[in-house]
Amino acid sequence: MITKFDSSYVGTVDMENLGYLGTPINDRRYSNEQLAGALHKAVAYARKMDGLGYDTFWMAEHHFQPEGTECIPNLLMLAMHLVNQTRNLKIGCGFNVVPMWHPLRLAEDYAVADILSGGRVIFGVARGYHTREVETFGSPLTDQEANRELFEEGVDLLFKAFTEERFSHKGKYYTCPPEVPYRGYTLKEISLVPRPMRLPVECWQPIQSGSPRAFDFMAKHGICGVIGGGSAEGGAVDRHMTGFREAYARRGIELQPGERLALGYQFRIAESREAAMRAAATAYEENMKMFGELRLVRAITEEQIAAMRNPALVPNTRLPRIEDAVKAGGFLAGTPADIIAELKAVEKRYPGLDRVICTMPLGTPLSVTLEQIERFATEVMPAFKPMKAAAD
Repeated sequence: MITKFDSSYVGTVDMENLGYLGTPINDRRYSNEQLAGALHKAVAYARKMDGLGYDTFWMAEHHFQPEGTECIPNLLMLAMHLVNQTRNLKIGCGFNVVPMWHPLRLAEDYAVADILSGGRVIFGVARGYHTREVETFGSPLTDQEANRELFEEGVDLLFKAFTEERFSHKGKYYTCPPEVPYRGYTLKEISLVPRPMRLPVECWQPIQSGSPRAFDFMAKHGICGVIGGGSAEGGAVDRHMTGFREAYARRGIELQPGERLALGYQFRIAESREAAMRAAATAYEENMKMFGELRLVRAITEEQIAAMRNPALVPNTRLPRIEDAVKAGGFLAGTPADIIAELKAVEKRYPGLDRVICTMPLGTPLSVTLEQIERFATEVMPAFKPMKAAAD
């Protein structure tokens, strides 16, 4: 049963000239003042969500994007600001890109956030998908196998630091601590000071390819999964649900379909499904321009990528349209009743699912975003509140 409604924000400026026929992503440039404004938008977003019944506000870690698309370089710093701007809302790290951190620095920073926020900051991990970011920080991404190795060893070290009072680690990428002299003895073990107060640490990870190796690793550490973006459309959800459950079953843990998972959707509420699609079409296309080329949307061809870079090629190229996403189930569009019906069907199909993340497509102006998340909270979410038991 769906009981938790979240939203997410990757840190974008208010963009102009959206869509396939609009400004190509690589041609966008914004002033430092505009880029900094993306952080203030996060504050406005979180304040609006707080008190409306939302559970968690998810943000994404990204770097070096003068195009104005993803402008939050440190989730934990911003999360600590947001918990002081809100009363009840949880702040989710969606996600800390582990290969760009030393795992022990990330573990320390999260522990501080957990303690000082009273548990309102939710941890998340990912491998990364921008070569400009990951490789600039000196870690591999073009070499996918090396990236996965580094990620897995980093997460292993994170959880060891979280859960063991004293620990050591010797791996391919990290040796902690080094065996050096210290105050009259040789270091053999080290302690994270302080460790998180809430154990086991609640941790989330995005699901993209959904390989057995990835699912087995998530199950090893009890990591929850987010199925979103292009992975939330068509048969991908069923495949990921099955693969995730099978991995946990291999560790002796039986899950219902959807349990320990969240489904991510974009949405737009209007007086009809057609009106909603018209209103959101260019923002949806901007998402495709941003994420399609980075392979976060499956089955994008080189011809389509070329058209996304060059508006002159658009009229003669078959590109993904918002109608396709709505039909496939990855984009919720229409009246509140339409969206309720879609989510009720999802709830019935995946009885273990208790969390959905509903957000606005990249490029949606802040004013529209705030109006839409309030409408969603007041016109959609009440349909999922548990019915009070009838009086005896």
